[in-house]
Formats: sequence, C-alpha cells, structure tokens
Amino acid sequence: MQHILEAAAALPDWLAAQGQPAWRAGAIRRWLTVGRAESFEAMTDLPKGLRSALASEFHIWTTSIARHTRADDGTEKLLLELHDGQRIECVLLREQGPGAGEAGARRTVCISSQVGCAMGCVFCASGLDGVVRNLTTGEIVEQLLRLQMLLPPEERLSHIVVMGMGEPLANLDRLLPALATAQDRDGLGISQRRITISTVGLPPAIDRLAAEHPVYNLAVSLHAADDDLRTRLVPVNKAIGLAEVMAAADRYWEASGRRLTFEYVLLGRLNDQPEHAHALVRRLAGRAALVNVIPYNRVAGLPYEEPTPTDRERFLDILRAAGVNVHVRRRKGARIDAACGQLRRAASTA
Repeated sequence: MQHILEAAAALPDWLAAQGQPAWRAGAIRRWLTVGRAESFEAMTDLPKGLRSALASEFHIWTTSIARHTRADDGTEKLLLELHDGQRIECVLLREQGPGAGEAGARRTVCISSQVGCAMGCVFCASGLDGVVRNLTTGEIVEQLLRLQMLLPPEERLSHIVVMGMGEPLANLDRLLPALATAQDRDGLGISQRRITISTVGLPPAIDRLAAEHPVYNLAVSLHAADDDLRTRLVPVNKAIGLAEVMAAADRYWEASGRRLTFEYVLLGRLNDQPEHAHALVRRLAGRAALVNVIPYNRVAGLPYEEPTPTDRERFLDILRAAGVNVHVRRRKGARIDAACGQLRRAASTA
C-alpha cells in the first residue's frame, strides 16, 4: 500500500483509472488538511466505492503516537513511531492568545527532518545517537497533520519551524515538497513567510536553497564566533569553517532579501563571556541580522550548564550596545523536554 501523502502528485491519474474526475484529488487533499479526516471513510462527500478503493490502495497514517505530553504553558509534544520502528519528536507551541483568530495569536509547529542528527552539536539531545535516515516527504507532512489535530476546530496552524531533529538542509529533496504541501491554499495554507528552516550551515545546500526557493526564513545556528570554539561545540564546522558559512548566508540574503537570523545557544561559562559577545559583534559587522539568543536547556546526561542571569544579561547588553538586533528565545516546553535542543528518539522521563 502507498502513503497517500507520498502519492499526491499521481492521485489524479489514479482517480482517472477508477473512473473518477481529477478534481476529487483536491477534495481528498482538503479532507486530509482542512477536514482533518483520520480515515477515508470519514470523507463523507466522496462516493462510498471510492472511499473503499482508497482504503484498499493507500494509507493515511504511517506513524503512530507513542507518547503525547503536555506542559502547563500550552506546549504539546508528540513522540511518533514510524513504520520501521524508528521514532521522532515534534512540538506544538501556543503563543499570544488562546485562538488563532485573535490578532497576534500563533500556533507554531516545530518539526523534524531526520531520525536523529549527524551534525554532532555537543549540547543537543537530537544527535546523541547519530543519524539513522532521512524522513520521507509524507513523514514530514504527517507531523503537521498530527500536530494540527491537537488544536480545536476553530484554530489552525500559523507557523512552521524546521528546528526539530535532524539537519534540514541534508534532506532538501524531501523537505521542500513537504513545505510546498504546507503552503497549499486548499490545504494548510501556511504562508512561505511564516516558515523558517534552521541549519548549522551547509554552504552547498544553502546555495541550492537560494537558487531554487529563496522564500523561506533561514536561521543559521552559530553558537560561537570563532572556528576553534565552534568546532568544539559543532564538530561538523571543522570541515566547513565559519567564513564559508557566513559567505553562504550572505548569498542567501542577497537572493531572498529576507533578514538573516543567527541562533546562538548560550552555554554557561563556555560561550557566554564578554569576549564571546565582542567576537560575535565583530563577526556580524555590516549584516542586517537578528541574533536569536537561546539560553541552554538542560539535557539529561550532558555536562553543560545554563548561563547565570548575570552572564546572560551582560552578554545581551554588549550585543545591544553595539547595535545588534537581539531576541531572547522564550523557554517553552522545557518541563516536558520539548524546548530547543531537547528532542530525541526515545521517550523521555517527563
């Protein structure tokens, strides 16, 4: 049996072979997204024979929910088991108001692109066991549909951040079609300007994105402003180097016209001192960029510490005094291990 989300492009031809009009492909797609149908039988405006044929030929779901956890701040996390027994996590974050219809309300999903991660960031739970495989396009879209079903009918997803498990730019062939599905006006209808892709910085893939799809927000995970420290924190940097990462980011900015975001996980006594802040100011000189400072979220089994309030504020003061546009990531979902850097392949103890 085929995954309906993987077979979407071929669905009109399949329908024609069934003696059905091609426009029913759009109706099926709307049932999966807007209608939140969990089975073909629930697609009540389709002929009963067609529903039966769909059920015999396709799967809607290839994942199952292994664990569903909730935090007091409205964050929810799903541990999904895939068809081959592998597991991934994805997160729903609620911000600025109880309903998506209210001005400023956000319903953001943080989704994964791989089972595990090969980038080796030493402070991140997602890469503790390395990478197993890329997710398929259908598995990426399924995360969106699973998370959307956690919302009441009157609410809808508003933003996507591809910041979960894995390096998104290492799986562009499957990620880009998934994001195109997310933008479908007859489906989830999420604006490309509300989609952010996070990367440690893979220059060839950044250049490919700039050439093919310079429409998404790009967030580059720096975590250090010099190669020695960054290689300690992000080992893949040894084969790339910050100069190449920054040059590729600049090319993306030129192609897209979108302000760059640089993410910086603040680790106590490792990269949070005044000399680190001044080095970051020098590295970003002349760039129209936002620095997203993320105070470290503890991961069980890792030796790293959160920055002290004094060190954090001093670091931020130095950036702001130099005119750097700074945002401090609000901690959400930490109590259920759903915050930045805490997603992993096994069920947590939360």
